[in-house]
Amino acid sequence: MRIAVTGSIATDHLMTFPGRFADQLVADQLHTVSLSFLVDNLDVRRGGVAANICFGMGLLGTRPILVGAAGSDFDEYRAWLDRHGVDTGSVRISEVLHTARFVCTTDADHNQIGSFYTGAMSEARLIELKAVADRVGGLDLVSIGADDPEGMLRHTEECRSRGIPFAADFSQQIARMDGDEIRILLDGATYLFSNEYEKGLIESKTGWSDEEILARVGHRVTTLGARGVRIERAGQEPIEVGCPEEEIKADPTGVGDAFRAGFLSGLAWGVGLERAAQVGCMLATLVIETVGTQEYTLRRAHFMDRFTKAYGHDAAAEVHTHLG
Repeated sequence: MRIAVTGSIATDHLMTFPGRFADQLVADQLHTVSLSFLVDNLDVRRGGVAANICFGMGLLGTRPILVGAAGSDFDEYRAWLDRHGVDTGSVRISEVLHTARFVCTTDADHNQIGSFYTGAMSEARLIELKAVADRVGGLDLVSIGADDPEGMLRHTEECRSRGIPFAADFSQQIARMDGDEIRILLDGATYLFSNEYEKGLIESKTGWSDEEILARVGHRVTTLGARGVRIERAGQEPIEVGCPEEEIKADPTGVGDAFRAGFLSGLAWGVGLERAAQVGCMLATLVIETVGTQEYTLRRAHFMDRFTKAYGHDAAAEVHTHLG
């Protein structure tokens, strides 16, 4: 099963300031702030929703196709993804813009000052999925994640016109989209991904009830945080899957992307929805135990031991067939 994942490709530049931002602010001079902070360290992490999802799928051996836009500074990041089983041949490289970048400084009180540079991400609207499909011999599913809004709309419309099944997964971009755009992005989706809060926001912005949305999508996949995930289909009982026990909670960033990586890998293997959700929850647990969205490792014996403990021997036997 050939799965393409569209969405953002970015790097996070995270710095720590040992003092307090509040101590540097002068109350009667806030209209003309000019500050510079000497930071202790710089942590550069790979990110972007599409790249995060593809990394996890690559670890699981499902060879995802990354579709997005990056800058000429992407070479090192590309090599990292290539080494971890990701097909990066359809990444558009901008001639003039850098890869999207989040720059953030955190002070001793955990207050943050950050900026997000969209950069090359704005060129995602120029990517044609037909060219991607032609290169790899066809596409069985396209997951359309948070990206340049025009690019998301283009990819959705192209999937519809070419009859390619797609997953709607607009996550971070839902805040800036209006109801008309959200209706376009989800109508006819084979899968609709969101967390519990986004689920309510989708219904509020579109004006569609839960039942009306279920009538327009094949499956509604709602992540529930520590409670796991719920999968709904019109006219059928929902499937609910819990999370494995955590060994430590280090950093929740990227947990949703890891769930999607595991779930999509399960679909690629051809296992059922419940089993795919279990793989997603197991991978998400590995991420929450690690600082950074692509810093975790997948030791297969360890993965299977914990999967067996959480979901039982029958489930583990089915997954082990594909994981090896």
